[in-house]
Amino acid sequence: MKRHAASLCICAWAAGMASVHAQSIEPRAYANAPVGMNFLIAGVASTTGGVAFDSLPITDPHLRTTSAVLGYARALDVGGRSGKVDVVVPYTWLSGSATYQGGPIEREVDGPGDPLLRISVNFHGAPAMTLPEFRNYRQDLIVGASLQVSVPAGQYDATKLVNIGTHRWSFKPEIGASQAIGPWTLEGAAAVTLFTTNDDFFNGNRRSQDPLYSLRAHLIYNFAGGAWASVDGTVYTGGRTTLNGTVNSDLQQNWRVGASLALPVDERHSLKFYASSGVSARTGNSFDLFGLAWQYRWGGGL
Repeated sequence: MKRHAASLCICAWAAGMASVHAQSIEPRAYANAPVGMNFLIAGVASTTGGVAFDSLPITDPHLRTTSAVLGYARALDVGGRSGKVDVVVPYTWLSGSATYQGGPIEREVDGPGDPLLRISVNFHGAPAMTLPEFRNYRQDLIVGASLQVSVPAGQYDATKLVNIGTHRWSFKPEIGASQAIGPWTLEGAAAVTLFTTNDDFFNGNRRSQDPLYSLRAHLIYNFAGGAWASVDGTVYTGGRTTLNGTVNSDLQQNWRVGASLALPVDERHSLKFYASSGVSARTGNSFDLFGLAWQYRWGGGL
């Protein structure tokens, strides 16, 4: 089982804010795992730069965040197909400054971020298997889909421009495919993030947001012994906001690149290091992200 230890790593989504979730570059989202296996994930992530908070248009951002992330996932049998359900709960510390309407603003705050819930199912190429069956499994082409929901339960103060929580729901359906070619794996996914309206935005304003469309791609190399590394990229567009019926000039057209490295410690423990950076950003929300996650596996016959 040790050679599968890091290949089963399914962690490291969040840095604490909904904007970062929408721009995530997560490899191996549709990898198979033995039915009944549980995953406990704990990690830390930091961002610097123009993180796009759910705020009024700000310029010249110099914002820093540090987030502690706790997650749980379980591999499922969904009508004979493999799937999983997971939940992520972040806690974020934020500080920094920006410019709004020509004047400087500063913010220092900490609190829980919006929890993330997700369910995914592999429709092709990844049948539900027990652990003994999984030991002989070799991936070819996997096609799957997922739905991620962001719950508006994070820190929110309607008198402030910048908050950690968003005070609204978001829904992110996605379809993805993963093709193994020897030790290499090619992955791609397309998604759209849909937002509900925030009716208590900055002193009682009403703010809505158009859907945010995204594409991501990954090139993964699987090492002997279960370790793997990936080069990742994503592009996303859309997300223009409307404030009290007035359309804002904040259409997003952004690119990000990143990399990940997962290392097995033993058959139950693994570590994952990941980083990403903005290549271009039409609205200035380009930021650098660095993170580390530890994962513990149990159940499913392990």
